[in-house]
Formats: sequence, structure tokens, C-alpha cells
Amino acid sequence: MTHLMETYKRLPVAFVEGEGIYLHDASGKRYIDALTGLAVCGLGHAHPRVTEAISRQAASVLHTSNLYEIPLQAKLADRLCAISGMERVFFGNSGAEANEAAIKIARLLGHRRNIDRPTIIVMDGSFHGRTMATLTATGNRKVHAGFEPLLNGFVRAPFNDIDAVRHIAQNNNDVVAVFTEPVLGEGGIVIPDEGYLPALRELCDSHDWLLILDEVQTGNGRTGKFFAYQHANILPDVVTTAKGLANGVPIGACLGRGIAASLFQPGNHGSTFGGNPLACAAAQAVLDTLEEDALLDRATLLGSRMLEGFRESLKGNNRISEIRGKGLMIAIELNESCTELVSEGLDAGILINVTQDNIVRLLPPLTLTDDEADEIVRLVSQLINN
Repeated sequence: MTHLMETYKRLPVAFVEGEGIYLHDASGKRYIDALTGLAVCGLGHAHPRVTEAISRQAASVLHTSNLYEIPLQAKLADRLCAISGMERVFFGNSGAEANEAAIKIARLLGHRRNIDRPTIIVMDGSFHGRTMATLTATGNRKVHAGFEPLLNGFVRAPFNDIDAVRHIAQNNNDVVAVFTEPVLGEGGIVIPDEGYLPALRELCDSHDWLLILDEVQTGNGRTGKFFAYQHANILPDVVTTAKGLANGVPIGACLGRGIAASLFQPGNHGSTFGGNPLACAAAQAVLDTLEEDALLDRATLLGSRMLEGFRESLKGNNRISEIRGKGLMIAIELNESCTELVSEGLDAGILINVTQDNIVRLLPPLTLTDDEADEIVRLVSQLINN
């Protein structure tokens, strides 16, 4: 019997050591990690630069709290703002916390404008977290079930449907923001039309709304740009990120510009652990590595290589509905349930994920070699073709 609450349906394996793309279980079996802890370990496991940064910081100071200045936090905020085009950052411990901060910013703006029920447009198929506000914002009924009553102040639109958002604009005077992922992650690596984000930006500008982008999964180089919105040459008003920012050390960030950067005042929001010295040291090491090793360009090249490999190796397989990707976010959609591939992959020594019951989701590290990328293609194709 375990004393853990049963919030996870865990696979029957425990990992005790990792290096690069590989994890080893307690019996010594080696696995290729094509999931990287759900897009967290973008530099792979036990990356030497991150390991050194964590060790050095742990020998100095781990935590002081946000009652005091944290120089590493200020330095990280400077770097993230330079990368993103934002002006200020709030640090928490997770993507859900970053998204909570973004929702609170939107509501503060609404009340400043004397809107009694500030409303945020969110998208079907989205995933923003499991706190009550982020759970409500998430466009998946399965996530909501059992936690009603959900929060007020959200209205839903189909993803990648700008006309639906325009329709809401014509019929709801309480809207203060649009909140979306630039690519649906948990929703199945759904990539919108090229004009979707620019059209949302234009619509938000015309109605004086905030454009809030959840880049918890797509950020930190995953799509071939540091943030996915940079492919569209736009700037959001708020962007959130987490997951790959510190390669496994918990950290989340909510970045804002313009009015969204100045709404929070002392007492409006906070976090005991958010942006502590250890997390910020790890994140600095990640940013150094992404930059010095040119890993954003590498993610683009590897993603193209893997998509081409999958299209060739799965050609003629009638189970395949679509193969798509953006950088190293790759989806293979089947026309039938394929959840069994996760356990079959475990037996074959590769870690993958199936989302939406029929979509193989791959989120491998940005540090892959060409041979490692090809091996993932070979193993996953073999699982699907069998």
C-alpha cells in the first residue's frame, strides 16, 4: 500500500539516473526519453552546466524569500525581458502559478476599468493548469469534472477560429483579455493558421484587450524560437512560461508589458518560493546553454528532420491521420485509440506520451544528436507500424 494520494496513474517504472537523452531504471535498463518530463528537461538529464550551477548555488544560499532583494532573480528578469520584449516579470514555481498571475492581471485591469465581471476569452482544447482558475480556463471538460462550481469570468471560443472571437467581441462588453496557447500542447500539438495570432493581436488592439499567451510548454526554445509567438512577429501583452526554463528545477514566470507590467502592486500577489536563488541559478544556466549552443536553430533543424523521417517511415500506414510539428513539438495523430503505445514503448525502451487518446506526443530534448533523433523516429515508427 502507498501513502500517496492517487492523483496519477503511474507507469510501473522508477528512474534512478539520467544522462542526456537517456534514463536508467532501478534494474539498470536504459530508456530513450522522448518526453523529457513533459517538455521540462529541454537540455536532457544531468546537463553539466545546469548541474554545476545548482551545486554552486546550493553551497551558497538556497532561499531567502521575496521579503528581500534577490540579485539572481533581477538578473534573470532582465534577460527574459530582453528576450521576450516584455518589461516586467513575476516569478512563481510552475506554469499554473504563472497562468494564475496572468488571470489576476486581467481581472485587475477589468476592475480598474469599472467592469464588475471582467471576462477572459479562452479556447476549446486548451490546457492551462489544475488550480481553480487555470482549471476553469482550460478547455477540456474532463479536467473540470467533479470540481464544479467553476469560476465565473470565462467565455470559450474554438481554437484557431478568429471569427468566433469576433462574434464574442460583438456580444460581450465585459471582455478584458484573450488567453490562448500559441500551439495547443496537451490538446495534441495543434498548430494554428499563420494568420491566427496576428489576427488576435489586431482584434485585442482594436478592443483594448490584453493578449495573454500561455507558453508554458512552447517556450524556452521548444518550437525553434525562444517563444512561439516570435514566429508570428507579434508581441503579446502578457506571456507565461515554466517547464523548460530551469531544466527540472521548479520555476514559473509571468511577463508583462505596457499596462500589464504595472498593475500588480505590493500585496496584490506573491509567492514564498517563487524565483528563489536556486531556481534562478538553474534558469540562468539554461539560458546560457540555449544561447551558446545555438539550440533554437537546432530545434528547428531537428524538428524538420524528424517530421521528414516519420512521414517516410509511416507512409502507407492506414492508421495515420496526420503528422505535424513545430520545432521539437511533434504529434502523430492516429484515427483510432493508441494509448497502449505508451506501455509498449516502455517495454521497447522509449518514453512517449499519448494525449487525446489517439495522438502520440513527442517532446525530446533540444540537445539531441542527429543519430538520436533518427533512433526516436525508428523506435516510434516501429511501435506504430507493428
